Amino acid sequence: MDSFAELGYFGLFVAAFLAATILPLSSEVVLSTLLLNGLSPIALVISATIGNVLGSLTNYALGYWASLEVIKKWLKISEEEFVRAERRFVKYGLFSLCFAWVPIIGDPITLVAGILRIRLLWFVVLVTAGKLMRYIVVSYLTMQVY
Repeated sequence: MDSFAELGYFGLFVAAFLAATILPLSSEVVLSTLLLNGLSPIALVISATIGNVLGSLTNYALGYWASLEVIKKWLKISEEEFVRAERRFVKYGLFSLCFAWVPIIGDPITLVAGILRIRLLWFVVLVTAGKLMRYIVVSYLTMQVY
């Protein structure tokens, strides 16, 4: 995570992008490190949000254009994980996209949205709202604790 933090805003953008894919990264650690190093909270939240939303759009595109079998193979998503994500999406509808930031369930939800061909505008608006709020809360808590 230190190598991402050394790159400042760009490093956070890359970490947030990669964290939104199936890779096990934590952009929150990079965000907190940069906040504690005095970088602009607003610019950091914007950088992290844009990177994370673009990562989720990558998942959406995979779901939209790739076959389910290819997705499961490439991303190593089990049938069980996919079925749970699909059920959650069907149960909670579009607003489940507001929780695309939640570890473990967020990435499959964004893939399912692509597979189900959810309207891109709704996808971007709801995913962005959830991710933006998460980064604002993490920033606020970081600044309060330290």
